[in-house]
Amino acid sequence: MAPVKFGVGQSVLRKEDDALIRGKGRYTDDFAPSQALHALVLRSPHAHAKFIIDTTRARALPGVALILTADDVRDLGDLPCLFNLEVNPFTGPPYPILPRDEVRHVGDAIAFVVADTVDAARDAIEAIEVQWTQLAAVVGVRNAIKKDAPQVWKQHPGNVLFDVSIGDKKATDAAFAHAHAIAEISIVNPRVVVNFMETRAVVCEYDARRDHLTLTVGSQGSHRIREIIGGMVLKIPLEKIRVICPDVGGGFGTKLFPYREYALAAVAARKLRKTVKWTADRADHFMGDAQGRDNATTARMALAEDGKFLGMDVDLIGDMGAYLSTFGPYIPHGGAGMLPGLYDIRAFHCRVRTVFTNTVPVDAYRGAGRPEAAYVLERLVDAAARKLGMTVDAIRRKNFIPPRAMPYKTATGKIYDSGDFAAHLKRAMDIAEWKDFPKRAKAAKKHGLVRGIGLASYVEVCGTMGEETARVQLDPNGDVSVLIGTQSSGQGHQTAYAQIVAEQFALLPERVHVFQGDTDMIATGLGTGGSSSIPTGGVSVERATHELGQHLRDVAAEALETSASDLEISEGTIRVAGTDRSISFADLAKRPGVDPSKLNASATFTAADGTFPNGTHLAEVEIDPATGFIRVVNYVIVDDFGVTLNPLLLAGQVHGGAMQGIGQALMEEAVYSASDGQLQTGTFMDYALPRAADGPSFVFETHNVPCTTNPLGVKGAGEAGAIGSCPAVVNAIIEGLWREYKIDHIDMPATPERVWIAIREHQRRHSL
Repeated sequence: MAPVKFGVGQSVLRKEDDALIRGKGRYTDDFAPSQALHALVLRSPHAHAKFIIDTTRARALPGVALILTADDVRDLGDLPCLFNLEVNPFTGPPYPILPRDEVRHVGDAIAFVVADTVDAARDAIEAIEVQWTQLAAVVGVRNAIKKDAPQVWKQHPGNVLFDVSIGDKKATDAAFAHAHAIAEISIVNPRVVVNFMETRAVVCEYDARRDHLTLTVGSQGSHRIREIIGGMVLKIPLEKIRVICPDVGGGFGTKLFPYREYALAAVAARKLRKTVKWTADRADHFMGDAQGRDNATTARMALAEDGKFLGMDVDLIGDMGAYLSTFGPYIPHGGAGMLPGLYDIRAFHCRVRTVFTNTVPVDAYRGAGRPEAAYVLERLVDAAARKLGMTVDAIRRKNFIPPRAMPYKTATGKIYDSGDFAAHLKRAMDIAEWKDFPKRAKAAKKHGLVRGIGLASYVEVCGTMGEETARVQLDPNGDVSVLIGTQSSGQGHQTAYAQIVAEQFALLPERVHVFQGDTDMIATGLGTGGSSSIPTGGVSVERATHELGQHLRDVAAEALETSASDLEISEGTIRVAGTDRSISFADLAKRPGVDPSKLNASATFTAADGTFPNGTHLAEVEIDPATGFIRVVNYVIVDDFGVTLNPLLLAGQVHGGAMQGIGQALMEEAVYSASDGQLQTGTFMDYALPRAADGPSFVFETHNVPCTTNPLGVKGAGEAGAIGSCPAVVNAIIEGLWREYKIDHIDMPATPERVWIAIREHQRRHSL
């Protein structure tokens, strides 16, 4: 069959963009009922302190409707952590909606103020009297595990939540005992603040007649918010709460979680019997939303004389912050499972520790543990190449898992179904003209610049969120609607799902309507996370569309007095093949006596295993030794995503993820004061984000090998760009610094200051 013009594999323009670029998008803050009250949160200025709060004067101010403190929400459940270890389960500390008398990070919420206007609420915030008794605070994972470190939670001595091992320590020790050489690195993956364009917000409406709540919230999943906020925190029947997610301006994992303000707005709305609205400002985001990354890792590779990897041993410490966010402990633990990467490493061991600090909680951020794993591994592989005097591409080819070994079970139990890793490495190097790099480095040196080149070959696991159900129905006008529990936050679901329908019905995208984010309209849903929407939700849409097509053929067969097997569907019409006899979708929908069940279909899919996208990122940088400034001058990506649904959407996802990785590699870091736990990078004056000028013109290709475990053949793509980018950029920086100065280490972010200091220190040592 010839490719459908708007079907799978076609670069269909995003159908949602027209409304968004014309300012017709509807985000949570755009929902502004005229009688809505406005809320603000009073946050702690201290990282660790006891407190006594007095709201008497604030409650008496004009326009103040309600002030909630811990006593007012004592019957609510805590925010839950939804991860635990199958072996060595742990008990986490409480994550209260409002703490009663002790705060544990700067920005910890202690009161929720509701007033007629935002200004009145701000006046009340300033009028609340709080007596603070500061306590010792600790920041940084290595500080947290020191013998005399201040304790965040008394029930977790040493600030350790869990200390577990993954892999086979005995076999790994044996591999190191017989190693020709050992490469070792000790690195930091810095904490980052997500900084999506749209800050979080919630509007809660209360229907007193039905005792019913409606939450409109910018989230990555309406059902998850309903189940946790409604069922676990508010402890109300789920039929008493509806959650609506309108347009969402970026999420990157951080909007997947429930937050205190959603429950507080619900409590306030019920008490006041009025609509309550809260919108975060950027300070709320920096101090109240889950942050990302923040690992300290030591990794070693046991090497044979010919460069073969004999074993890998890792010591990983992950910062949880002061409380356990929804999936927080899973991120370092789950990421550790991907540490062997694309390589045939049979002996592997990793010690994983998660620790508490007096900082904002840490949770999933684009890639959720897999970028951290790829960064450790690819930095270590380059260190191994330097140790043996091999080239970085040769040592990778020496150790890649070959295609003939698929399916391949890693030392951590992951089963890679497909891939040709050496092929995408070679293609990336060819595009980047790797062999001619010495000429470019020589030319840069004439201008006083150091040029560096680096690569990273990665694999990740995704598509493992669970089951997703899609319902596809024929509308009265002959259009098709898709109802599904995923949630777009910029990915292009309206377009992607329309293409899957178009593949079978040859229907124009504008005639396919996708509905997400409403728990009254859609019965179940996982939301969007872990690059699962197309690998899981896409399969459900494809299968439901196929079933609907069968139903419509049955109805049309009766109308056209023929056999269903003689019918074909195209462009909103069902036609008897080889004739001009047909019936339109619209006429079919309006046909008298048609069974309504024949006009819709549903399908549920859950993956038996994840998908494993992989690829090679190659970066080329220029370093100015006089200032430490780094410019990315060339960037090549060759990825394996199994099957490409929409090349245009895919390129946008990869570009966006790579820019986030470049930002982390070069400039992003959440910095807390070691002395008092103050967040020193709490505004855009202090926290740098990449702009368009900081990125290169990307060259992106795919070298796809269809996934054998996914019915569509796809491998998730939403997070991959952020996984290969950090190690590629830092490896490029170190390549240049090593060649010119024998500097073999720098931690992210490689800011001009850090690079300048490293070069000056080298020059100082060698001038003595």
